[in-house]
Amino acid sequence: MIKRLFMNLVLMLVWSALTGDYSATNFVFGFLLSFFLMWLINLSEADNKYFTTIPKLILFILYFLKELVKANLEVAYEVITPRLNMKPGIIAVPLTAQTDLEITLLANLITLTPGTLSVDVSDDNKVLYVHAMYITDKASFIAGIKDGFERR
Repeated sequence: MIKRLFMNLVLMLVWSALTGDYSATNFVFGFLLSFFLMWLINLSEADNKYFTTIPKLILFILYFLKELVKANLEVAYEVITPRLNMKPGIIAVPLTAQTDLEITLLANLITLTPGTLSVDVSDDNKVLYVHAMYITDKASFIAGIKDGFERR
């Protein structure tokens, strides 16, 4: 998988060198073009994990950016309005993530989005405690984390 990623990056750089354009847009286009060409060449191979992992990773990054922008707008609106609309609280979110890496990544992603903060993890790694600025419905908040960041 690392070998294919390295090849994809080399082909992206070759594309940029051939076109003479070193802009971010051209790098992204070169990456996608080389990814597509490598996928076409490797259609008959059994090991296609790279070609399923990279699209999932890109979709995950786009989802995180969408949530980040949404949370920033909510917090900015809270700051500029004279009334406080917050309903803060700490929620215990049951975890299906099992490894320390998964739990750490989830906790960091929650903390990176404005308005939420990962406070603690239970000793048995089954519950993540999250402080949030806006808790109108506990069940929908938990479902938002489980169906959003944790599932992805």
